[in-house]
Amino acid sequence: MTIEEKVFERRKFIPEKLLQYGFYEVDDGYEYKTDFRNGEFQASIFVTKEGKASGKVIDVMNNEEYSRLRAENCSDSYVISVQNAYIELLTSIAEYCCKILPFASAQANRIMEKIFQKYKVEPDFPWAKKGGFKNYKNYGVFRHKDTKKWFAIIMDISWHSLLKNKNFATVDIINLKVEFVEYFKGKGIYPAYHMDQENWISIILDETLEDDVITNLIDLSFNVTNEK
Repeated sequence: MTIEEKVFERRKFIPEKLLQYGFYEVDDGYEYKTDFRNGEFQASIFVTKEGKASGKVIDVMNNEEYSRLRAENCSDSYVISVQNAYIELLTSIAEYCCKILPFASAQANRIMEKIFQKYKVEPDFPWAKKGGFKNYKNYGVFRHKDTKKWFAIIMDISWHSLLKNKNFATVDIINLKVEFVEYFKGKGIYPAYHMDQENWISIILDETLEDDVITNLIDLSFNVTNEK
């Protein structure tokens, strides 16, 4: 993960805020240039229309890219000071130009927005409160407004938790309740993690399935759980 990816993780850029901050619009995104560390370095930050950020730092003295910016586990105090100054700049941009997204994957956040557009329901995070289970703090529950019953929950878990395959990388999933679980098998769909597998399924939110397929399954879950 790059420095930029770390700073802008779970952030969504707001175009109007980028322009207010000093970015200017180019053909395929937004660009911002500024000097830092008393003019020793110049940072050039680029944000695509899709919201992907990248950056380049130029050493003004020799007009070359400062390659040591990307050095990991560096013990050189000067290099560390440059890295910290660059991170401080990126953090300033993130705080002014972005809104914080609740989920790690782009698809999970898109699905959240689609649920809100159709049902006017936002996720709540019951385990993020003080005293909650730390491993569950990013779990977002979607409930019916009247009965408070769950119709979906988005979670970040390891692949191993789902497949027992020794892959401990994390992935976002959504659990949905359906009738006749045996009909819902295929790529990207698994027996439910941490819930009744006779009534619930887990869907991977890594672009394996298209948004429309997932939202159709959310509609099914909403109807099944809406029974009084």
